[in-house]
Amino acid sequence: MGSQGMLVADLLVAQNIAFYVIAVGMVVSAVKVVTVKNMVHAALWLVLVLGGIAAQFILLAAEFVAITQVLVYIGAIVVLFLFGIMLTRAPMGRSTQLDNPAQARAVGAGIAVMLFAVMGFALWDGFQDRQFGQILVQRTAQVSDSIFSTYLLPFEVVSVLLLAALIGAIVLARRD
Repeated sequence: MGSQGMLVADLLVAQNIAFYVIAVGMVVSAVKVVTVKNMVHAALWLVLVLGGIAAQFILLAAEFVAITQVLVYIGAIVVLFLFGIMLTRAPMGRSTQLDNPAQARAVGAGIAVMLFAVMGFALWDGFQDRQFGQILVQRTAQVSDSIFSTYLLPFEVVSVLLLAALIGAIVLARRD
């Protein structure tokens, strides 16, 4: 193996370490999103999860998707969450009326474990023994060509669905 091969192997090891460090941070943050009692703190933990996703996209050399992740999800969706929390006068701190009983929490934990198992199986089945360097990198031009040609109808349907959800949230938030 030449110096070029050693450099690529070292880079892959660094990517793997970065992947696991970011993944652990994302899992911890995701658990905090659903376990903290303060809604604003949950939204801020969600920012860390979404930022971790953007970092994972950068590791995959998908910079366009990473930037889109930061702009759309962190810049817009989380701000929308925070405005929604403030507009609906949701309790900012601990609320005994909103706390779930132990049975509901156990059911939720069971569902989370099942979803984690299904997701793990889907990832294992999808990638199996393929390594990180074997995945083809898709360029930004290819992504935009796919969105605005092959996937134009689903893209527009999702846009209308998000608009309907936004209007529904505003209607629900109004008190009069």
